[in-house]
Amino acid sequence: MNTWIKRDLKYNWHPYTQMQDCVNFPPVLIEKARGVKLYDTRGKFYYDTISSWWCNVHGHNHPRIKEAIRKQLDKLEHVLFAGFTHKPAIRLAEKLVALSPGNLKRVFFSDDGSTAVEVALKMSFQYWQNKKEKRKSKFVSLSLGYHGDTIGAMSVSGVDLFNKRFSSMFFDAYKVLSPYCYRCPLNKEYPTCDIACVGSIEALLKKKAAEIAAIILEPMVMCASGMIAYPREYLEKAASLAKRYRVHLILDEVATGFGRTGKMFACQHSESIQPDFLCLSKGITSGYLPLAVTLTTEDVYRAFYADYKEQKTFYHGHTYTANPISCSAALASLEVFKKEDVLSRTQKLIPVLQSRLKDFRDLALVGDVRGLGLIGAMELVKDKKTKRNFGFSERIELKVYKMGLEKNLVLRPLGNIIYLFLPLCLRENQLHDILDRTYSVIKKI
Repeated sequence: MNTWIKRDLKYNWHPYTQMQDCVNFPPVLIEKARGVKLYDTRGKFYYDTISSWWCNVHGHNHPRIKEAIRKQLDKLEHVLFAGFTHKPAIRLAEKLVALSPGNLKRVFFSDDGSTAVEVALKMSFQYWQNKKEKRKSKFVSLSLGYHGDTIGAMSVSGVDLFNKRFSSMFFDAYKVLSPYCYRCPLNKEYPTCDIACVGSIEALLKKKAAEIAAIILEPMVMCASGMIAYPREYLEKAASLAKRYRVHLILDEVATGFGRTGKMFACQHSESIQPDFLCLSKGITSGYLPLAVTLTTEDVYRAFYADYKEQKTFYHGHTYTANPISCSAALASLEVFKKEDVLSRTQKLIPVLQSRLKDFRDLALVGDVRGLGLIGAMELVKDKKTKRNFGFSERIELKVYKMGLEKNLVLRPLGNIIYLFLPLCLRENQLHDILDRTYSVIKKI
């Protein structure tokens, strides 16, 4: 075993990893990266098909982002964001407001996806407290949603494998049906279903709106639960219900933001969507540095704006809030979107990916194929007729992961779901190569 790997396993505890597996299947030691490829210490390359956990947007080692980081290092590395401010944070806030739905006017910085969600939850809760509507303290989320690994974020998530162990620590939250078309909870089919699953939100709001602060969901794609792409109409109807029953709409775009679905933000697939909160992280710096933001409305902001003695202040913050270097990386990433016309370029790749994904339906183990933008997923089943899953102990995801590495692919399945979450800098020949290799992996399995 490589000396570096021995040192790693002696001290490091890796996330989402059963460390006992690493004895026989140690982590890959990555030396460098460029574009869509990672290189290990032996020189072997791997396509970064999951964008290094959904955050790398423009590829590794992008010169514009690196240069922005270097320039900021010569000016200011960090300063507290309470009582102080700096130009990168001001410029980034302006640009994010300009890019996001028009009702969002205020930006609160934090560190990562979980904290962006925690900020939205706490702001929504305190908004109603400040408005003297103290009964409105509960949250509604999707049964298969995922919003992070901190306690509040887990409380409004529904992926049992990730958080069931900690459920006794959660605050109570209402769960409603998820728009999972392949495994419809109502045994209906889209589009004849008329989005019946959204009825569970309406039924709940009719009874409980007076005690509900907000609904939280991932727009268009539920990522951690298996890249479940769902109809735009569901999002539109959920947003309409939130508005009708006077509850906030929190959209978690930590994964789906910054071009992943073909739009800058997934909620922009519908022009009518105007959330009360928009949570962003991951791709905001193109994966170069940690950063997150929660955007909200002027109405929410004004509910906290008062004489100090009224105690309406939002007492929340993080040490590295609005870190100048991270903000500079984010500004550079947004500049890349503009200079390289990234969204227009991806429009040419999206139909290629989504069309070629259909070929995977012919494979014996593929029960469903779904996707949006440069996100694609294949759900593996033991039986196509019954849609029976592979069991937890069968370790199908480990088999796929190992074979993927052999084929120069970083495939890290979500249980039975093999997915692609591709960097937007991808070239068409690379896309075809990735799909060919992925096809061969599943076919061999």
